[in-house]
Amino acid sequence: MKVYTAKNIRNVAFVGHGGDGKTTITEAMLFAGKVIDRQGKTEDGNTVSDFDPEEIKRKISISTSIMSMEAGENKINIIDTPGYFDFVGEAYAAYALCDTAAIVLSAVSGISVGAEKAFTLATKLKRAKAFIINQMDKENASFFKTVDSLKSFYGNKVTVLQLPIGEGLKLKGYVDVITGAAYEGGKKVDLPAELEEKLAEAKEALIENAAENDDELMEKFFGGEELTAEDITRGIRMGMASESLIPVFITAAANGFGISALTSNIIALFPSPADMEPIKALNTKTKEEVLVKPDEKAPFAAQVIKTVADPFVGKLSVFKVYSGSLTTDKQILNVREGRNEKLAAIYMMRGKKQLPIDKICAGDIGAFAKLQFTNTSDSLADPSFPVKFSEIEYPKPCISLAVSAKKQGEEDKVFGGLHKLAEEDPTFTIVKADTGDTLLSGLGEMHLEVICSKLANKFKVDAELTEPKVPYKETIKKKISAQGRHKKQSGGHGQFGDVWIEFEPTFGEPEFEFVDKVVGGAVPRNFIPAVEKGLRESIPKGVLAGYPMVNIRCTLYDGSSHPVDSSEMAFKVAASLAYKKGCSEANPVLLEPIGKAEVVVPDNYMGDVIGDLNKRRGRILGMNPSSEGQLVEAEVPMSEMVKYATDLRSMTHARGSFKLEFIRYEELPGNLAQKVIEKAKKETEE
Repeated sequence: MKVYTAKNIRNVAFVGHGGDGKTTITEAMLFAGKVIDRQGKTEDGNTVSDFDPEEIKRKISISTSIMSMEAGENKINIIDTPGYFDFVGEAYAAYALCDTAAIVLSAVSGISVGAEKAFTLATKLKRAKAFIINQMDKENASFFKTVDSLKSFYGNKVTVLQLPIGEGLKLKGYVDVITGAAYEGGKKVDLPAELEEKLAEAKEALIENAAENDDELMEKFFGGEELTAEDITRGIRMGMASESLIPVFITAAANGFGISALTSNIIALFPSPADMEPIKALNTKTKEEVLVKPDEKAPFAAQVIKTVADPFVGKLSVFKVYSGSLTTDKQILNVREGRNEKLAAIYMMRGKKQLPIDKICAGDIGAFAKLQFTNTSDSLADPSFPVKFSEIEYPKPCISLAVSAKKQGEEDKVFGGLHKLAEEDPTFTIVKADTGDTLLSGLGEMHLEVICSKLANKFKVDAELTEPKVPYKETIKKKISAQGRHKKQSGGHGQFGDVWIEFEPTFGEPEFEFVDKVVGGAVPRNFIPAVEKGLRESIPKGVLAGYPMVNIRCTLYDGSSHPVDSSEMAFKVAASLAYKKGCSEANPVLLEPIGKAEVVVPDNYMGDVIGDLNKRRGRILGMNPSSEGQLVEAEVPMSEMVKYATDLRSMTHARGSFKLEFIRYEELPGNLAQKVIEKAKKETEE
């Protein structure tokens, strides 16, 4: 493949809801561009972009994949993204790689939740946008209804560039609004009379939207001059780059309809990396902020956007070049590490294939294999130009399940494999909890299931997921004194230790406090540390259900000893006996963790969400307007929120989102505490 510079490159991410045809459009473009010799289907598991075993099995996209194709003198990097919300982290990588987010909609279902979220995120990240209304050949497809919805949502910047000739099962062709030409089956035909008025309306709106992006075009427009096709094309590209114009195209990708035209329009109308705003970065040598432009002659600077664990070539680092050019004989610096990386090869990506290339330039997307120090979000640069780009912000995990090895003895393999997969997917974490569980946290139940499936496929080891143990704690509610007396005689030296300890609640910090108030040598000084040690070793196991004891002060104030039989061990045992007796009589209670939840939902789901939080024993603290509806603040027991991500998604049709953070412990209501205690006793007996 030849070397392409920024003005001849188009980086396009297909984003939107699952099932609306992003992968099918990708496959159809590769087929129409003669990159592949047959068009695969998602349902058959043979597309170029869905190559992971889990994608083939589930018939959905799980990972973002990159397909490079040549189109005349230009190159298009197609970035196909998952539409299911459990894998939205993969889409974040796509937004970092692309210059244009092409939001795919179904002509049957119209604006979906995935399309709404894609639009919001593309706007937040300042990406050019386009709408592709796909599945135009399906029964009940409605182009004009979908366009009306888009305009009511996003205003008049939504600009129709193609009109369908027929719809649904009667789809025959399309009209190009820029030229006014009509096409059926790839051939030019006469414009249908019923579309003359709609074409005139669309052309007028197009010219107005294109003209307002350029002073010269505005002068021509207000001067009554006719804008040429070249003028309109320039205005569209400038409008897309400035986010003031969003073109609308039509396809029926499964049948290849509209695909060649889409490819041509991507080249002609979509902004190149050279048309986009420069990227901000920090020069780590001068400590100054710099603007990095896609200039091939500038020093090399790039960022690793995605890491892939490839079974054949090892770790692949997918990167986007922001300035300069690179050949394999050059040195590059990992700016975060301050160390140079050795390059074995530079690749262009096409699904699971890596095609070696000799050189890559600003604006392009490539991959390195086996970089030693480099992780996702790291900046790579010429040593003379050590610039660091902002790290990619990924969504935070919102569901946690306990993960363990299915077979005893394979724990190291499971956790080793998970840590390697975490390099590939920044949206999940592995953390050891206080309860002894290892928690696997991600964006949804399917996300966690897929991680375990990848573990089996790539590392040949099985893991299982279970609900995590709730990290309850125990405390006492009243002050009490208790004696611990340990006396044992078994021939020779015996054992003797005797202590009186006062136990009282501290109602907060510190979680454990030991106070020595012994006077007159009732307990010899050399045995007092053993008493403290005996208590410290006892408090991890509470007297009710075996959960850690907290917020307790233990005051040693009296006791007795034997000149021969007393020992450190005897006083440790005496302290533990006092602990069990004293805490059992000091009105012990179970404490549960309480979290602060911030739930963002559209207004029409407020009642359902608040009712559901109340059922979870939540306390509503307040409601505030948000850009996406209402922000509901509540305090909720963490045990009630284990699978809240799944339930909220179901309740709000995936429009709701939430954050949850631990704030404190509170007493668990008696009826629930009894169930926890009974369960703990049963487990102990077993």
